[in-house]
Amino acid sequence: MNKINLNKLLHSKWTAINPVNKEKHFLVTELKFDEEDNVVHCLIEAVISNRSEPINWTELKNSDTWLQGWK
Repeated sequence: MNKINLNKLLHSKWTAINPVNKEKHFLVTELKFDEEDNVVHCLIEAVISNRSEPINWTELKNSDTWLQGWK
């Protein structure tokens, strides 16, 4: 289980355990919070292709799918 500090999540680096389309390294490029400081939107971008997609930020906690940093 990855520990995530929401204050440092923006621009954090992630490595996909099972890459798709050779996209292995990702950056969190956008975060939006509601009035209660809950994350309502998280966007990750593949470094190799610049393709962006929304993700539920809690999925990044799963260490079977994501590793913190670029490995």
